[in-house]
Amino acid sequence: MTPEMVVQLARRSFETVLLLSAPLLIFSLVVGLAVSIFQAVTSVNEATLSFVPKIVAVMVAMIIFFPWMMTYMSDFTREIYAMIANMRQ
Repeated sequence: MTPEMVVQLARRSFETVLLLSAPLLIFSLVVGLAVSIFQAVTSVNEATLSFVPKIVAVMVAMIIFFPWMMTYMSDFTREIYAMIANMRQ
């Protein structure tokens, strides 16, 4: 395994992690911002109020994006296995 191959694999792995986690994090961020605005407007200072909507938002995002995430992860796994098969000592 050459150093270039290791760098390429690490770069591709980080890219995959970022792309797979982005929709969930964005949903969580938007809901957290909305809850924060709601708390500021209504003067409700309950610290635990933001957790349940964020969890629900992440679960909804997981349901919505799961087919795409699974396809992307399967393609990445196939790519890794192809790299392993093509390696020479």
